[in-house]
Amino acid sequence: MNPEWPSHLSVGAVRFARPTARYDAVVAFYEDALGLPVLGRWRGDEGHAGYDGVLIGLPGTPVHLEVTQHGSPPVIPEPHPENQLVLYMTGPDAVAEAAARMREHGHEPVEAANPYWPERGCLCFEDPDGWVVVLAPWVFGVDPVPRPAV
Repeated sequence: MNPEWPSHLSVGAVRFARPTARYDAVVAFYEDALGLPVLGRWRGDEGHAGYDGVLIGLPGTPVHLEVTQHGSPPVIPEPHPENQLVLYMTGPDAVAEAAARMREHGHEPVEAANPYWPERGCLCFEDPDGWVVVLAPWVFGVDPVPRPAV
């Protein structure tokens, strides 16, 4: 694997955007239950062409999740179990701590569609739209991938 960006693709940040029809519940899931910081927030009546949105991420990192709501009623695609936000945590204790917070906010782990995740100690949670967040107990590209539990 080549860990370098291609010279012709000078990217400074990446944002993944997804729509929702349950804006307040989804924002509460990522901001309150999961605890991701909000980096920006806007409402459609504030000059954003009718789009409500929130930008979620880790301060100082160039990767963000944008959640938007638009239309009346908002129309969103059906969730698929392979549409996932994978958060690579700094070990099993970090996963346990994040999972405890999720449970405190009423969210229980769900079964993963792909056995790869639970075989390696990951926990999966669904957001209010049914999209999956995977909490993985290793940092991809830094730590070795855990061997499947026997």
